[in-house]
Amino acid sequence: MNDTLDGAARPREEKSEIIYGKNPVTELLKSGAGTDTVLLSDGLAPAMASYYTALAKQVGAVVKRVNSAKLRMLTGTENHQGVAAFASQIAYATVEDLLEAAKTRGEPPFLVLADGIEDPHNLGAVIRSALLCGAHGVIIPKRGGAAVTPTVMKASAGAAERLPVARVANIAETVRRLKEAGVFVYCADMDGTPLKQTNLTGPIALVLGSEGSGVSQLVKKRCDGAVRLEMAAHGTGVDSFNVSVAAGIILYEILAQRG
Repeated sequence: MNDTLDGAARPREEKSEIIYGKNPVTELLKSGAGTDTVLLSDGLAPAMASYYTALAKQVGAVVKRVNSAKLRMLTGTENHQGVAAFASQIAYATVEDLLEAAKTRGEPPFLVLADGIEDPHNLGAVIRSALLCGAHGVIIPKRGGAAVTPTVMKASAGAAERLPVARVANIAETVRRLKEAGVFVYCADMDGTPLKQTNLTGPIALVLGSEGSGVSQLVKKRCDGAVRLEMAAHGTGVDSFNVSVAAGIILYEILAQRG
């Protein structure tokens, strides 16, 4: 199967284990496996701390500074080397699984793609809204965004255990593949067509961008169209909705139109 549509079974059970030591934690973060929290000793050299902080950001993990005694207690050893991480052991669906779920329910596909959402609380809220609005699954990137971690599970209020989540190597390539499968792909963008003027029925996927820069240019170019939310508070310096709030509004409109 193409690498961009890979994965395992949908997430059902989750547990965490602690990984410690510089090399094991580095390999964990570079592997793209689910990582909720990276713990760094207060005594870790600034350059090393910056290195692990950058790696953690790429996979959506939270970084916490703790003292060596705390690390020793958590790892059960003095040989933690000032670095530890909690690795989430969850399984993911494939994109094909999400499309099959729609087919089984006799419905046109309805998918949500997260293009670099880094805050696990935002991702959890998006998954929660996706479930409640009838989506067949959520697609997240292996790198450059939050994974389905314990924090995401909690923020989703359990929705991440009920809604299939696929993890892919390349969101732009996944958009292309979805379009080949007959799915019309929209992204949320400030320059898009007003939401109420957009036909959101039929096979559809919605791409939501990162908190800071929105949907990436390559992904935006691959999409069939873009939608935007009208706002009343012009000239206030507040120029956009939080991504999870925007997701809730747009997904509810899709639900209403699919009726």
